[in-house]
Amino acid sequence: MKTLLCIILLLPFTFFSQEQTSSEKFWEQLQAHCGKAYEGEITAGGVAGDGFTGKKLVMHVRACDTNDIRIPFFVGEDKSRTWVLHLNEEKIISLKHDHRHEDGSEEEITQYGGTNSNVGLANLQMFPADPHTSNLIPAASTNLWWFTIDEKNFTYNLRRIGSERVFSVRFDLTNEIETPSSPWGTEE
Repeated sequence: MKTLLCIILLLPFTFFSQEQTSSEKFWEQLQAHCGKAYEGEITAGGVAGDGFTGKKLVMHVRACDTNDIRIPFFVGEDKSRTWVLHLNEEKIISLKHDHRHEDGSEEEITQYGGTNSNVGLANLQMFPADPHTSNLIPAASTNLWWFTIDEKNFTYNLRRIGSERVFSVRFDLTNEIETPSSPWGTEE
């Protein structure tokens, strides 16, 4: 009888409790780094003269809201890039690349990216190019961006399907660095 009573009392909790999606688990792992900055290194696709090779690469998980995370990505003294992640009501994550001039105004090529087609994995989220990206940058129509995260590393990756284009940067999450100043277009 006691067992039956316990089952009856706990039954409503099983209906109301909802297991986290993989995207929510990914989101929480990333939010745990909010306010922190990390240095990275190119692990694929870097070549002399590409604007990235030989420069200090820094990601700063600068702003974390319930449904938005902003991560400036600095390349040397260039503070024009911010990755903007958005978690929608269906628990699907989208990625946009916010590019700014030093005066804070938007660059001509900005707000490109994509939306994951599903909840992904707790340590991997993929973003195929969306229609806005295809219209803005036709050559990027086959771009696939993805992020990975684990206890030690965070990676940003780009692959242009049907080409040799690949680019990957790995950031060491075990070695926090000094928080950088604001990205272009953002106030302190």
